Amino acid sequence: MTYQIFCMGNPLLDVQVRDGEALLKKYDLQANNAILAEDKHQPIYDEIVKDYPVTYVAGGASQNAARGAAYVLPPGSVVYTGCVGDDELAEQLRTANKREGLDEVYLVNKTEKTGACAVIITGHDRSLVTTLRAAEKFEASHLSSPKVAPLVEGAKLFYVEGFFLTHGVESMLALSQHASEKNKTFVLNLSAPFIPQFFSAQLEQVLPYTDIVIGNESEAAAYAKSILKSDTTSIAEIAKGIAGYRKANDRPRVVMITQGPESTIVVEGKNPVKVFPVTPIASELIVDTNGAGDAFAGGFLGAYVAGKSLDESVEVGHKMGAMCVQLVGPQFKWPKVQVL
Repeated sequence: MTYQIFCMGNPLLDVQVRDGEALLKKYDLQANNAILAEDKHQPIYDEIVKDYPVTYVAGGASQNAARGAAYVLPPGSVVYTGCVGDDELAEQLRTANKREGLDEVYLVNKTEKTGACAVIITGHDRSLVTTLRAAEKFEASHLSSPKVAPLVEGAKLFYVEGFFLTHGVESMLALSQHASEKNKTFVLNLSAPFIPQFFSAQLEQVLPYTDIVIGNESEAAAYAKSILKSDTTSIAEIAKGIAGYRKANDRPRVVMITQGPESTIVVEGKNPVKVFPVTPIASELIVDTNGAGDAFAGGFLGAYVAGKSLDESVEVGHKMGAMCVQLVGPQFKWPKVQVL
């Protein structure tokens, strides 16, 4: 069995609550941000289950995007790997993946619990607080195991979340260097402002082998400060800066920066900046924005691998993002809607 798309990331179960203003205040969280849980945040996981009506949704940035790509492609097109525990949380993730037609080759860690993400919704914003647990126990050797190595060999495109840089640089380099050498496509999502802020050294190790970079406006701003050493707020200038970062092969790098309801900015190598307007959605139709960026990435990946042009693939990304914000968490309409 070979898959066109191979995705890798931190598999997490999202534990989502609404009207979480008090939680933001208590745990010193920002409304539209993503962080790794520190010791002071650990009680939040029990507290939200005890005190709030919670919704459990399969999460993890790359896994969300992989499900999005699987949604738009025929079954057996997308496979995902990451590390989970041997527990009920992992079973919930497997069930959600199966529904979308996503296959997985998890590494199972018998001693750690599956990772979780507290998703605190306030209005249209989401604040993500992640405890990685098993997810950060991923081992690069899993990629060369008899089960996974043929899948890496057979894939045309690789997608990895920036969050993986906090613990899995070796694995990311293995995939990105393989892609660079074999003329395959390696796609990296910046994932959160703290990645370029605090993991810039790791990011700069992987960037030379990266063909497509996806991020949002706040991640772009963090990249500008940390790597471009610039205070510019021009998304187009930042995108050009990322596109111009040194590259191990001579293929031009594509950079896509989403801005929620505002236009998406796309730069391909030294070509002029392209601007893709987003079709507005009435405020009352928006349920929450958790996973919208992942849905965009998934839609883009699916269309791109299906042979659509860069412009067409961005538009499919927009359609998937729009579908996601009208549902709870990173989910898609069922029965499937044709978006290609």
